[in-house]
Order: sequence, then C-alpha cells, then structure tokens
Amino acid sequence: MYSVMSTSYKSIYDMKKKSIINLIRYYVEDNDAGFRSEAYEIAKDFDASGDYQLAEYIMALMSDANTFIPQMNENDLSLFEKIETSNDSLWFPDSITQDIMGIVHAVAYGVGVNKFLFQGAPGTGKTEAVKQLSRILERDIYMVDFANVIDSKLGQTQKNISLLFKEMNHLVHPEKVIILFDEIDAIALDRTNSNDLREMGRATSAILKGIDYMDDRIVLIATTNLFEHFDRALIRRFDSIINFNRYSQNDLKDIAEKLLNKFLTKFKLANKDIRLFRKIISQMSPIPYPGDLKNIIKTAVAFSDPTDGQDYFRRLYCDVNNGNALDLKKLYTQKFTIREMEILTKMSRSTIARELKGLEVNE
Repeated sequence: MYSVMSTSYKSIYDMKKKSIINLIRYYVEDNDAGFRSEAYEIAKDFDASGDYQLAEYIMALMSDANTFIPQMNENDLSLFEKIETSNDSLWFPDSITQDIMGIVHAVAYGVGVNKFLFQGAPGTGKTEAVKQLSRILERDIYMVDFANVIDSKLGQTQKNISLLFKEMNHLVHPEKVIILFDEIDAIALDRTNSNDLREMGRATSAILKGIDYMDDRIVLIATTNLFEHFDRALIRRFDSIINFNRYSQNDLKDIAEKLLNKFLTKFKLANKDIRLFRKIISQMSPIPYPGDLKNIIKTAVAFSDPTDGQDYFRRLYCDVNNGNALDLKKLYTQKFTIREMEILTKMSRSTIARELKGLEVNE
C-alpha cells in the first residue's frame, strides 16, 4: 500500500515539476498560447485527481486573464497580406485532389494536424490550391510578405520572425485563418549549405521555434519551389508534404481542354475542334504545368479575331511553335490532316494539295 501511494505521489510530483518548468519557459518566451494551454492541462490534471475546487479556480483565473491578453484582429497583422479566396475551377490529378481533401478532413478533426508543406515546380497550382482550401474550410488567407520580414540589419530578421509568430498566436479567431508562407524557401533554405548566410540560418531556427509553439487552431501552409534544398529539420515540423509535380502528359492534355472550354465560354466563341486542339497542345514536349498552360490558352483566345472563330487555333499553334510562321511541310511532318491545315493556314484544300504534291497527305 505504501509503495503504491509513494509511486502515485512521485508521478504527481514529476507531473507538477514538468508543468512548472513549462509555465516558466512559456512565460520567458512570451508564448501566451503555450502558457494558457499548459495551465488548462494542469487544471484538467487536478480535476482528474479529484481536486475539483482547485481545477475550477485555475480555469476561472485563466478565463479572467483572457480578457487582458492583447489579442489582435486580422487588420492588425503588420507582416501579413490578406489574399482573396478563389471560386475558379481548379483541376488536379486524382492523387493531388485526394491529398487536398485529406487536408480538409484532417483540419475537421481538430486534433492539431494543421501544418502542411506544398512543394512543386512553378505553375503546378500550389497557391491556387490554398485558395480553394480557404473556400472549402471557410477560412481567410493571410500571406506572409517575406520582403517585409527579411532585413539587412544583423539580427533584425530573427526579431521580425518572432513578431510574426507573436501576431499569429494573438489572433482573435485563429480557427478562422489560414496562414500562407508563400515561397518559404526565400528564408528557410538548408542551414548546412555553405553558401547560406549565418543570418539566414538563425532565421530558419527562429521559424522552427515559432512553428513548435504555434497555436494549433491555425492552419499553416507553406509553399516551396526548391524542396531539394529545404532544411531537413523544418520539413519534420510539417504534418504532411504534398507533391504538386504529379501530372502526367495526359493529365495536362485534359486540363488544357477544360481551360479551353472555360475561355471559349468566357469570350463567347463557339467554334471548337478538340482533336485539332489536342494535336496542337501535343506539339509541346513536355506540356507545361497548368499555370503556364492557362496563360498560353487564354492569350490565344483573347487575342483572336472575334469575326473568325478559328483564329485562336492559329495563334495557339504559332505560340506553341515559338512564334514560327505556319509552314505546310512542317504541318505535314507533324501529321496534321489537310482539313486541319486548311483551318490553320486559311488556304483552300486544292491549294494545300498542290503545294504538297508528291507527299502522302491525310485527308
């Protein structure tokens, strides 16, 4: 009996010792979110051990203290820029779509799985995916402007990062916010890289510390184009890394077709030849990622003659072929049919047949 009780008292003593150390550490670090969380855990432990009055007293103290904690409205975020959500359709391969929906589910559980790293080449849709998540989760996006965070003065960047996380942890409604660290590689490259300044190494260390003590009701998403140079310790801070490079060439052809339909509808153009369109898109090797595809197709449609419903095919072809003029023999080697050549060159079939006399040409 004595042995059991002494063991019990020892475990309580160890628990209280750990809690006191944590409280002091959070106080020194000015980490209000961590301090409150630890205090609530202490209250729960007292409640579980039967000391209900002390538990209620601690909860009451924290409830009163919350009214004096300097909480911040979203408008007070000096190092952040609000980004509008997007209602535009966004198309991803199934594997990426499933990962995005996985984030939605993880956030809905509310158990602290809230930090995600989107890695991939420019134009793969990383930032656009954040906008879609904002709409689905009904949260506002606040993007960190690293141009305002990085400072040439020694130690100032580190101070700015500390201020950044302090602002985040003092948000009035952290459950309604997505924080976006767009292109975080600007400040968080591998600290072991000999070309990296020690100042930026300290900045990365400040980010590691900030993430460790971040309010887990906030959803944090960081994006990077330079994942291979990313700091390994920082990678481990994220709950999941989503690879946005997972597009097959067929995926990109399908997305290109959807983009074409979108812009033809927007510009009220009716003429459409999907077979010809896909053949033109296939001339690109490799087909670019959606961000570049969107610009190429939108420009071709927007610049086209509204009185000529097939003009966008010619503009698209020339753009895909680096601005080169249409050439019948080249079109022949690219396996375009006479009908397709007629659309692209505006020549009659008889003229095309005469020009290509002696070559076996598909009708």
